[in-house]
Amino acid sequence: MSNRSPGGLGFLHKDHITAEPGFNRWRVPPASIAIHLCIGSVYAWSVFNPPLTRELGVVASSADDWSLGSVVWIFSVAIVFLGLAAAFAGKWLEEVGPRMVGVVAALLWGGGFILGSFGISSHQLWLVYLGYGVLGGCGLGLGYVSPVSTLIRWFPDRRGMATGMAIMGFGGGAMIAAPLKGWLLDLYETAPTFLGAKDAVRTVVENGRVFADTAQGKIEVVIASAAQAAEFGGEAGAYVVGTGNTGAAQTFMTLGIVYFAVMILAAFQYRVPARDWAPEGWAPKPAASGLVTQNDVHIDQALKTPQFWQLWVMLCFNVTAGIGVIGVAKTMMSEIFGSVMPLVATAAFASTYVLMISVFNMVGRFFWASASDYIGRKATYMCFFVLGTALYLSIPYFASAAAANPSLVYLMGFYLATMLIFSMYGGGFATIPAYLADMFGTMHVGGIHGRLLTAWSTAGVLGPLAITSLRQMSVASAVQDLAAKVDPAAFAAKFGAPVAQLDQLVAAKTVTIAKLMEIAPAGTVDPTPSLYNTTMYCMAALLAVAFFANLLMRPVKEHHHHDEPELQAVPGE
Repeated sequence: MSNRSPGGLGFLHKDHITAEPGFNRWRVPPASIAIHLCIGSVYAWSVFNPPLTRELGVVASSADDWSLGSVVWIFSVAIVFLGLAAAFAGKWLEEVGPRMVGVVAALLWGGGFILGSFGISSHQLWLVYLGYGVLGGCGLGLGYVSPVSTLIRWFPDRRGMATGMAIMGFGGGAMIAAPLKGWLLDLYETAPTFLGAKDAVRTVVENGRVFADTAQGKIEVVIASAAQAAEFGGEAGAYVVGTGNTGAAQTFMTLGIVYFAVMILAAFQYRVPARDWAPEGWAPKPAASGLVTQNDVHIDQALKTPQFWQLWVMLCFNVTAGIGVIGVAKTMMSEIFGSVMPLVATAAFASTYVLMISVFNMVGRFFWASASDYIGRKATYMCFFVLGTALYLSIPYFASAAAANPSLVYLMGFYLATMLIFSMYGGGFATIPAYLADMFGTMHVGGIHGRLLTAWSTAGVLGPLAITSLRQMSVASAVQDLAAKVDPAAFAAKFGAPVAQLDQLVAAKTVTIAKLMEIAPAGTVDPTPSLYNTTMYCMAALLAVAFFANLLMRPVKEHHHHDEPELQAVPGE
């Protein structure tokens, strides 16, 4: 793309948003935080998992409802396109400036929600993937990179703090979005038609589906438990499929409009510093120190260095270890502790858990990035990988211990471990731009950062793939084990079909671990809390690999530096 102003859109170009002398640099961070708060709502995606997996059944999943795996992958697609868009947008950002990129991000992120709304209302999953996943994901990438290089140039004296501010809002987005989404879902939801208690309705099972015999003929129904029905103010029994509304489509539409408006307003607050600008009273260090350089490396040259790929591995594995958990956070909390501590690990408790993930994610971004200004980027990442490995290994212990002996001690241990993990997860994102500026200079850091975010795309696939596939394997194994333990007559009475039809019943979501536990022999240990143990071991192994990638980090060799006088760096830290 050309550096020339794009005609009628010239007012969006960086040439027209250069700050005048005396401009207060602290006016820029609020704009970046506002945009990142909007796009950071992606971290509250797990709030949508329950309603989207029962969009037709509403009170419980019906046979034609989308599976948890297919819904989680929408989040993954969004993250993939975030990284891809950022990789291309990084260089474009250097050409056109943050305002142009921010405006396009608003169009894509808001428009993606609106298109996703139509997909939900028509029950066309591909439209949700296209809207939220592809278009929204591109909006995520553009919005994410829009302030990074700008704030590093505004705050050369505090690179870590600058990137922490730039990216802090992304971690905090779910803090606002989680309760907002929950409130909107409650506002728009309507309960399906209630036919009566299970014993009062004559039902028949065909190919795993449950139908009620009525005067009008067979009607597909879902059988809701008392807990499931209570969320809608109803009672246990048979509910007609397709007659209620989870409120997901309307929530998507509302959020799309709100996010578009906020991001447009914020994008127009962006300004870039003049080429020769520097903070009053600040002077760069006279020489490079450790891994901090005063030289610049071009975007294309950066990809030829081992340091770029070491940082790529570090970011990818750190994100992989956290992103899959974030995508199913609410579900994971409910599954691990809901069955063994139902009075504590309620739906409200799980929602608060998602909110606290956002809080620690946000605070961690600012805390760790700011701390890196004093202890160094390499030492900061060492903390992430050493402490993170130990914490991931602790989670299976807390889950298994709670299953054997339900106690608040194990719940609080799990809670604290995951909160620390997510603080470092967010801290990794916020610190990586400053690490890049240290290694490659500030001139092309926006473009290099964009290319590095392909690691996020990769992690967006690896993390959810690992957690969903490993969980599904654990679920399948647990169902088979429990079905072998229950009395065949009790199984037939419970599900209206013999054990021989287990696979069909599972596929239709008629048989679940929770329902099998209702008829399991006394003393049977609920396997649900252990569904994520294997995943946690895998995540710990990834962080161990990332540790060695960081341990081997060395300064970029001189032959990769610029030799053109006109491309001299913005003064280093």
